[in-house]
Amino acid sequence: MGARLRPHTHTQPKALVPIAGKAILGHIIERLQAAGITQFVFVVGYLGEKIMHYVQRKYPNIEAEFVIQQPREGLGHALWSARESFRNEENVLIQLGDTIVDVDMAQLLASEHTMLAVKTVKTPTMFGIAEMDLEGFITKVVEKPKIPKSNSALVGLYKIAHPAKLVDSLEHIIVNDIRTQNEYHLTDALMHMIQNGEKMVSLTVDHWFDCGRKDTLLQANATLLNRPEFKRVEYLDFPNTIIIPPVSIGKGVHITNSIVGPNVAIGEGAILNYTIVRNSIIGGYAELGYAVLEDSLVGSDSALKGLSQRLNIGDSTEIDFSH
Repeated sequence: MGARLRPHTHTQPKALVPIAGKAILGHIIERLQAAGITQFVFVVGYLGEKIMHYVQRKYPNIEAEFVIQQPREGLGHALWSARESFRNEENVLIQLGDTIVDVDMAQLLASEHTMLAVKTVKTPTMFGIAEMDLEGFITKVVEKPKIPKSNSALVGLYKIAHPAKLVDSLEHIIVNDIRTQNEYHLTDALMHMIQNGEKMVSLTVDHWFDCGRKDTLLQANATLLNRPEFKRVEYLDFPNTIIIPPVSIGKGVHITNSIVGPNVAIGEGAILNYTIVRNSIIGGYAELGYAVLEDSLVGSDSALKGLSQRLNIGDSTEIDFSH
């Protein structure tokens, strides 16, 4: 439900929050497509019809199946809901819908073993954690451990070499009502697989963008915008406006008398006038006027109008508008 990104997720699912010019889910789909993946199963719940419409409209060429998770009782339960979609496959790749990762996808897909993507973190108590032996095999996975024995966090990307075994382990935690923090976690099913002899290895990702919070979302937006494809963009000539790259500007955007950038993504149809904005994401068809914004998220179809001042200030005068 994206509670940490409210109010933006009141009207759209977290996976459709825009970042660096497209929805989080768009970045995920295109990276998987680039790796040669054509068959997708989307497990949807909260505002799931918007996910369906987005995928069908933006990516009509992929083979897409939609599974509704009801009730929403964790990632393990989500996969259990979709079990018939992948039970008989040779292998399956699982990715969370709010996570963008830079990883050697060819290496991940080529592994003969189940492979879990990981990243070293400073606060392992906040994540699912993988423990490894001296040979590099994963010996234990645990969700948000109180006393972590590893700082290798699971980043939400899993290549499962034996999907049928995963289904058996999911069934085990569902039937026996094995919950962590009152949810059925994939981590517990993976641990059951390990206990039953499944060999698992880890793959360290280059970058991990957990887009579930405002600060990490803006950080991911800035990182993606600073990649070469955005630095080579030629911007339109907007009247009385300075563009400081990198910036992503959608179709039909009108900007006048403003300073935009760096690290700003503006959705299609937005209007900016007398606005200074940096390190921010502006939704489609938003309208900003006489505003100064930094480190901000502005939703689609929003309107913000600040104050227009005309001043004639004499000597030795101090004016403070900050209160």
